[in-house]
Amino acid sequence: MKLHFLFLFISLLHVSQIKAEDLSVGWELWYPYQYHNEKHQLVGLDIDSFNAIMIEANLSFTTAEVPWNTHLNYLKAGKMDVAMGASWSKEREEYAYFSKPYRKETVRLFVRQGHAKNIHLESLSDLTGSQYKLGVESGYYYGKDYAELIKTEKFKSNISEVVDLEENVTLLMKGHLDGFLVDPNTMQSFVKKYRLQGEFEAHPLKVYSADIFIMLSKKSSDISTLHKINKAIDTLTNNGELQRISGNWKALQGDD
Repeated sequence: MKLHFLFLFISLLHVSQIKAEDLSVGWELWYPYQYHNEKHQLVGLDIDSFNAIMIEANLSFTTAEVPWNTHLNYLKAGKMDVAMGASWSKEREEYAYFSKPYRKETVRLFVRQGHAKNIHLESLSDLTGSQYKLGVESGYYYGKDYAELIKTEKFKSNISEVVDLEENVTLLMKGHLDGFLVDPNTMQSFVKKYRLQGEFEAHPLKVYSADIFIMLSKKSSDISTLHKINKAIDTLTNNGELQRISGNWKALQGDD
């Protein structure tokens, strides 16, 4: 009988250790990267890429929907382990490890259809002192130029910060904004979902283009986990799997 209880105790301890090793991963509604489909399955370009990386790295994880700003604070405090779809910044590197890049991201300025020719901006700095008002989403990274400019009150006065793309679109349609900054893939997915074809166009202004990473909390994760993830990214990059996943989602975005 004692042996039976001892075996049961060891078994429960083993299960507890397995669960403790699960990485806690946050996600936020972000088409076409992270969202629930009609079957309530968590899908998207980031989700598929992350799943492939975790399988290759032989790492287990659990997911929870968390607003991006809250997610970053959780990483900083060690209350959550991982964030996917992250841009690098000096501030974030103080509290998080960054993996090798697994995809690219571009940010463009979108305006009402036919209005791009009327908005005379050749660089973000031209926004300072202008009559234009541009929308951004709280907590998102828009590149080094934006990060420096937003520190100045003159530039900041031309920026409207909201929670999500839906709010920016609403403000633009009501005439409260001249445009907003967003990833073209996200914009394409939004337009398709809400059947808003022909309502918007991209402005020629170059805002930001850079690599996208996985972030790991320095308080709750370790270098060995980072090495496993980096090794998996190398493998999936070299065998073309990450490119295949990206290609599949681009093809889906192009469907009518």
